[in-house]
Amino acid sequence: MTFRGTTTVKDKIFASLAYLLPLLDVKPFGDFLFAQFPALKLIYLPLTPLLAIYNQQFVSLVVFFVLFLAVVRNEQIAHFIRFNVMQAILIGIVLSLVGLAFQILGPVLGRSLLKETLYNIIFLGTLAASFYSIIQSALGRYAEIPGISEASYLQVR
Repeated sequence: MTFRGTTTVKDKIFASLAYLLPLLDVKPFGDFLFAQFPALKLIYLPLTPLLAIYNQQFVSLVVFFVLFLAVVRNEQIAHFIRFNVMQAILIGIVLSLVGLAFQILGPVLGRSLLKETLYNIIFLGTLAASFYSIIQSALGRYAEIPGISEASYLQVR
């Protein structure tokens, strides 16, 4: 869907870069898969410097506020970029809420097969959504993820 205007190469690059945030946020959910399939760690090899910075205290919160206030709410930036940044932020928020739920339910679940399965589903689902969104953004298309895209459209006027 490109009804909001044409996208430039610069817009496509910046929109695609936004989806690095969910990739950084979902890494802890992949620990069980990384233990079983060490070759999967190669996905995160190029992101290692970013992970070192992003995992510092309050950095993710600062990044959230900067992106939300300086990009999503700035109407001088192309709608395509603002939509994709908002969608990446929403994916990160969902991951944070799921992480909080697992912290609360952690003692109940322990190290069960159910917990490992849920972690794997969350990790693979976010990985698939992020790569899908990166490819769609690189092609200049709006990545339509049910639920999240509608919320992004509501936030980005």
